[in-house]
Amino acid sequence: MTKSTRNGLIAFVAALVLIMGGLAYRQLGVPSDETMQAPISIGGPFTLVDAHGANRRDSDFRGRLMLVYFGYTYCPDVCPTTLTMMSDTLARLGAGASQIVPIFITIDPARDTPAQMKEYMESFDPRFVALTGSPAQIASAATAYRVYYRRVSGDDGQYTMDHSSVIYLMARDGRYLGHFDSTVTADDLARALRKYL
Repeated sequence: MTKSTRNGLIAFVAALVLIMGGLAYRQLGVPSDETMQAPISIGGPFTLVDAHGANRRDSDFRGRLMLVYFGYTYCPDVCPTTLTMMSDTLARLGAGASQIVPIFITIDPARDTPAQMKEYMESFDPRFVALTGSPAQIASAATAYRVYYRRVSGDDGQYTMDHSSVIYLMARDGRYLGHFDSTVTADDLARALRKYL
């Protein structure tokens, strides 16, 4: 084998490795509505309090799909926008929406009392289940769903909550099916959910 042939073969193999590496990278991306097959440990048992003061457990929703979103009522933009989009999604699904329970869990239990949650949720689809609880209960649920949140104090003595913004889709038996970025559109979310109705 000549030196030039050997160099050409090495270049070809290197290019092939780069191409295969790129394909593997794309296949190992973050799960989305298109890649909801791999079992991932997200979700789990929780006991929280709804907007009427009643204890609610994750097991209360078995038999229906759960769309779970963590946020807070004093959120200035992302949370109300996401909850509105979720409401629009349910409207697009028509009768199929009865198979889905949308759940909003606060990450700000100090301000989000049951009464506050009840008043806030009047702006969204009435099928929403709004949940709050003690700081320990909220922390436990957030950990199970791998939700990030942190209190951020302002110069005026007030505070906001920095948090991840993800919509989780859970199966009828409580298993994790996948998640959606909060920038997903109502049309795209509805189309993804129809696969499970």
